[in-house]
Amino acid sequence: MKEVKIESVLQVYDNLDELPNDIAELMKKAFDARQKSYSPYSNFSVGAALLLNNGKIITGSNQENASYPSGLCAERTAIYYAGSQYPDAKVLKMAITAGSKLKTTVTPIPPCGACRQAIAEYEVKQNAPIEIYFMGETGRVVKSDSLANLLPLVFDKSVL
Repeated sequence: MKEVKIESVLQVYDNLDELPNDIAELMKKAFDARQKSYSPYSNFSVGAALLLNNGKIITGSNQENASYPSGLCAERTAIYYAGSQYPDAKVLKMAITAGSKLKTTVTPIPPCGACRQAIAEYEVKQNAPIEIYFMGETGRVVKSDSLANLLPLVFDKSVL
């Protein structure tokens, strides 16, 4: 038997003011997208903004449905739109903000498992990492240089 240790390296900013200007602007786009969330069942709104290598910024928000799990998360809404409208563009950076309508969310909220898998697919497709920044409504912002930090044992087409 052999033991394998897996580590993730993340950077943590205390607040939006510590972010580089371009990332702060991208996060503001994610905040704007979160306002368009349709989340009457969970009362939990998420917004995502992607920066593509062609300079376009794509946003998405979570869209719920009374027939769970028919809704779609903000991250997948944005990345699937980017893939369908700009199939040759690479996703460089993703900003995510999440908040509850019932209380202030101060803990950084990372992508869910399904979104991690979708983001992983795009990293593999474009053969390049995607920087991911995530936060709650306020407070700390966490940066991952790649989805691989959040999902180190990725399932991708190489195993099929």
